[in-house]
Amino acid sequence: MKHLITDIQRFSLNDGPGIRTTVFFKGCNMRCTWCHNPETLSMDRDILFYSSKCIGCGKCFGVCPTGAQRMVDGKHVIDRELCTRCGKCAEVCYAEAMVVGGTEMSVEDIMCEVSQDKAYYDASGGGVTLSGGEVLCHTDFALKLVRACHAEGIKVGIESNLSFPYEHIKPLLNEVDIIMADIKLFDDEAHKKYTGISNKNVLDNIKKISDLPLIVRTPLIPHVTATKENLSQIASFLCGKKNLVYYQLLNFNPLGASKYESLDAHNDFADARPFDDSQMEFFGKCACREGVKVKVGE
Repeated sequence: MKHLITDIQRFSLNDGPGIRTTVFFKGCNMRCTWCHNPETLSMDRDILFYSSKCIGCGKCFGVCPTGAQRMVDGKHVIDRELCTRCGKCAEVCYAEAMVVGGTEMSVEDIMCEVSQDKAYYDASGGGVTLSGGEVLCHTDFALKLVRACHAEGIKVGIESNLSFPYEHIKPLLNEVDIIMADIKLFDDEAHKKYTGISNKNVLDNIKKISDLPLIVRTPLIPHVTATKENLSQIASFLCGKKNLVYYQLLNFNPLGASKYESLDAHNDFADARPFDDSQMEFFGKCACREGVKVKVGE
């Protein structure tokens, strides 16, 4: 069995406790309008074109089987309707202007990479984090990977939106060591508007998870999630939850802008910027007032 993985990031310090390796699964059931990893959304491979790296050699034109690579008004573009995402353009692009988003990997392939840093996991209390995209879209493969990690004494956490029925995700949750879950918006109608789905399963699952360390996070999106009302409601909901390690507020991340461009996708938050220290402090106080332990930033 193989699965599409967009990246394996070693020596990560922001995806759980200690030094970690983060495995990014491809495919997500939400469509958050601010997603800073848009290349992980589709269940299929993507072709990312970074025009600033293109040297105009034209090799991609010669190998594209459908003619999707073309010049329009003197500009190199990809006809996305014609593109079959075969990846032949990326294979011949030594300037790395063309990049395939999504590589088929087996559990054994992934373990070859993540097991290299076991000494660092052991020394720092770290491990492997399964992220995405959304790892719970791929529970069967993820469960095999968790068990392979545990067989080598490597702890595993997941970063998830928890937006699936509890019975669907219970087998995986029963075997991981820590859960990092997002509550993006407390109001269900707002959640549907900005992510495409309800938050009912998210909130129900957080209530049911009681025997695992749990970190809950909210990405601070200008004028959407970053409001006093939203943060206070989420913090109040979490108050008294004994397995909550902390409630984390993550500053807006603008680094996905180039990925939207490379996918010819619209970026709703192209002009948004991260919050400054005083604004982050204000948001932290909004949550702290509800009696939960709050971590501001990474």
